[in-house]
Amino acid sequence: MGKIRVKTIGDEEAEKKEQQESKNKKQAKIAEAKAVAEEVEETKVETAEEPTEATQAPEELSSALAKEEATEGQVKAKPKTSKYKAKEEVKQPHSKSYGAAAQIVDKTKTYSLTEALETLKKLQRTKFDETVELHINLTDKGVSGQVILPHGTGKQIRVAIADDKIIAEIESGKIEFDILVAEPSMMPKLAKVARILGPRGLMPNPKNGTVTPKPEEVAKKYAGGQISFKSESKAPIIHLSVGKMSFGEKKLGENIQTILKAIEKEQIANIILKSTMSPAIKIAI
Repeated sequence: MGKIRVKTIGDEEAEKKEQQESKNKKQAKIAEAKAVAEEVEETKVETAEEPTEATQAPEELSSALAKEEATEGQVKAKPKTSKYKAKEEVKQPHSKSYGAAAQIVDKTKTYSLTEALETLKKLQRTKFDETVELHINLTDKGVSGQVILPHGTGKQIRVAIADDKIIAEIESGKIEFDILVAEPSMMPKLAKVARILGPRGLMPNPKNGTVTPKPEEVAKKYAGGQISFKSESKAPIIHLSVGKMSFGEKKLGENIQTILKAIEKEQIANIILKSTMSPAIKIAI
């Protein structure tokens, strides 16, 4: 035989009465919250003001109470929490040697070229021969030209003249040049390797002088230290290598002065000098 369940009538009536009272209280709260929300809404329309936290509270209370009534008797789900924490951006600190070098440079000062080169020498902290860089901020974009550095850049420039053999090597993935010079008649043939040369900045172009009826002469100039400069397409700035630290102050100074003469003074906003691993030094125009 199964178990006999006994229910007391008095207890059942008391339980129903308690549930009815609880339901009546909740309905009263909801009605009160809705009334307040309607009053606030009327005030919002009249004043045409944005709702604040205070005016939003009755609506939220009404919604919460309604939801509580609809989900009565159900187990409330725990709010989901992500097990992954947002990564905080951590700035990598400079090395102690860089920090010591940075203290030598006065960031508020604009140095003369002679002072800048003397200071740059004090900033060297590596064993390799660092490249000296010149960064020129311009007043406008579209600045370009060629200039022959009296002492070169310190880098061996590989110059090639376009012909059928060079084009075949490019197609096979073999590129053994830093500058490619071409006659105008070769340009249609070079078109088929433009997708290879273009992204590398090696495609001959009349604007930088690499498309010429005298490719041998131009190739000799580039091999002898001629460089092309051009402002970036999206920003009025030119980045150039002007030599190596082993050049010494005199040769570096002559290279830099040659570049600055090739660019009109009115087009220059400011100039920064630095080496591969050094802090930046502002130079007077």
